[in-house]
Amino acid sequence: MSKQPDKFLSKPERIMLVGMMFDADYTGANESRERAFAAAMAEAEELVRATGGELVCRQTAKRDRAHPALFVGTGKAEELAQAVSEQQIELAVFNHELTPTQERNLEKALQCRVLDRVGLILAIFAQRAQSQEGRLQVELAQLTHLSGRLVRGYGHLQSQKGGIGLKGPGETQLETDRRLIAQKITALKKRLEATRRQRATRRKAREHGGLPTFALVGYTNTGKSSLFNRLTKADVLAKNQLFATLDTTARRLYLNPSASIILTDTVGFVRDLPHGLVAAFSATLEETALADVLLHVVDAAHPEHERQIDDVNEVLREIGAGDIPQIVLYNKTDLLPPEKRRFGVLRDVQGRAVAANISVKTGEGLDALREILAEHAVSDGLNGYKPTFHKEIE
Repeated sequence: MSKQPDKFLSKPERIMLVGMMFDADYTGANESRERAFAAAMAEAEELVRATGGELVCRQTAKRDRAHPALFVGTGKAEELAQAVSEQQIELAVFNHELTPTQERNLEKALQCRVLDRVGLILAIFAQRAQSQEGRLQVELAQLTHLSGRLVRGYGHLQSQKGGIGLKGPGETQLETDRRLIAQKITALKKRLEATRRQRATRRKAREHGGLPTFALVGYTNTGKSSLFNRLTKADVLAKNQLFATLDTTARRLYLNPSASIILTDTVGFVRDLPHGLVAAFSATLEETALADVLLHVVDAAHPEHERQIDDVNEVLREIGAGDIPQIVLYNKTDLLPPEKRRFGVLRDVQGRAVAANISVKTGEGLDALREILAEHAVSDGLNGYKPTFHKEIE
């Protein structure tokens, strides 16, 4: 029987989510550490649900540092194994990056499949990829990640049943021959390089039009695609879910008789975005790195939005986009308490707009946004401007 993709499983996999609070990861006062850990676990739960699996239970613990062999330590591993047995858990998801050794040892100890945070995000990308380029990029990231995890200690993995994290390159295929995997990775890179050249050709054609490019960036599920659709009247998929958009879309946006721009919508980022995924999606992310201005969309109502800003800026630096001018757009202000709900534009000492409060849902602040986009589009010295990072508008 052939392996079926995740969405065709007869029933959702029963999942246990595991989160460890390590001293090095959470610093500061106890209250702030607990709050940050709770936010990280809440995001992990959302990631698990994004796979379509059934989140049965969550397990947490505190340690000074990760156990080198079992990650959670012997005692906690026994506790997790008991929970797996009692609640018929099929997949244990760890909200951390595991070494191949830790992953294998945990599968032996728990007697179920184990997926780390990297594998979890890759699984979501595999489900969401729509275009050929997107699927190629996801497969490259999966093969790169799984190439070090070919020797499995849990025999059940050899079965033909599908499962979260197994879509695309199957586990059995991966274990046949490391050499074949290396050849597959090389072939994928060549195909993606051809895609990159095609993308560069299209970008050069746009540049001949003399229009500046503005790229929407931000944490996943902050409203980038919704803003793109509202401004350009496009129909890019926009859902209240993580990683709804994986493919880059570009549209010409008319602002006024003197100004038009190219607006691009890109994949959203997330905390601890796997480096392999960033590398695999380099062709897509190149659109961001070569933009004239970045429109950094922020969920102003999210309790961890400042951390999300830092996470996005870290990825931007990683892809070589750290010095591109930014306009920070605080979206979803309609969800803020009335006393904090205000709209306006923040300008630097030169009078240049660097941030704005908006609501894509209600449309408030969007007229002002179009005006500041026009200002940037016709201003001189656009590429010489350096970004300024700041707190939201008071």
